[in-house]
Amino acid sequence: MIAIPSDRLDAILARHDIVTATLSAGEADAESFVQLSRELSELDGVVEAIRAFRAAESALRGVEEMIEEGDPEMRALAAEEKPEAEAAREAAARALQLLLLPKDAADEKSAILEVRAGTGGDEAALFAGDLFRMYSRYADLKGWRVEVISESPGTMGGYREIVAEVKGRGVFARMKFESGAHRVQRVPDTETQGRIHTSAATVAVLPEAEEVDIQVNDSDLKIDTMRAQGAGGQHVNKTESAIRITHVPSGIVIFVQEERSQHKNRARAMALLRAKLYDQERSQKDAARAADRKSQVGSGDRSERIRTYNFPQARVTDHRINLTLYKLEEVMAGTALDEVVDALITEHQAALLAAEGMA
Repeated sequence: MIAIPSDRLDAILARHDIVTATLSAGEADAESFVQLSRELSELDGVVEAIRAFRAAESALRGVEEMIEEGDPEMRALAAEEKPEAEAAREAAARALQLLLLPKDAADEKSAILEVRAGTGGDEAALFAGDLFRMYSRYADLKGWRVEVISESPGTMGGYREIVAEVKGRGVFARMKFESGAHRVQRVPDTETQGRIHTSAATVAVLPEAEEVDIQVNDSDLKIDTMRAQGAGGQHVNKTESAIRITHVPSGIVIFVQEERSQHKNRARAMALLRAKLYDQERSQKDAARAADRKSQVGSGDRSERIRTYNFPQARVTDHRINLTLYKLEEVMAGTALDEVVDALITEHQAALLAAEGMA
């Protein structure tokens, strides 16, 4: 039977009452109001789960008391009801457990998606394009919005590199396990003898950072403007709209030229820079907490091979959790990607429960 400390639940209920009272009294300043409102939104779901858990516990106790103290007919009836009451209690406890797990503060954020061609030349660029389309279709199904920040097309199609914002609530929570090396096995269009080639692309998913998440000093930035490069006609030839921002302390360089407006390119470049700095900061904290690595699905290392897409066998394999689906077409269309994502999240939650001693 799952055990959940009652004093911990009492503390959450007490905090919920305090936050509710503070907001109702109108005593919070504007900044505190936003923070408390966000906290209340998170607490509401936990409080609801606590009440459901305690109601299920109470119902089970009632059944057990009837078995111990009731007349023979009531004891027999209660004995029949006990398995159902125990199952309801365990289901409520499991649901509450998951809500009590340590939260990733970035889970509710939008994300920056980076897809880059790896080994495999033109075929790798084509595969990078396929992956980006997969994520774009998945985003459409979720009601998220995808906005390209920068792109570098491949010579035969696809992308050498493409960076985009994926905007929506909870994007990072569902996309964060996509970071790593993705491998494809298929016969390229350029192959005349039908041989299967192996190529790769790397994916990075960074939580989008706001100014309150990461402070960037203007004195640390070197900003250059220049004419956009590539196709674009008169805009390319006459307008210095492209922006390159160098963050001197970290050495991170961001180049954006997608918009005609220099102002918009700068805003996008700054958003990408904040995301990279925020990710860097998170990675350093994760490294410092070595024990946390036990509760992660994969290391998040961009070079770690996480998934193989085998076209001849219509097979997708996620190597971190040994999951194989013979639904390659559906995964690449985004419609079956949730099956992989849900399995990764479930594995992650199980590892967290084990780390917290609640498994």
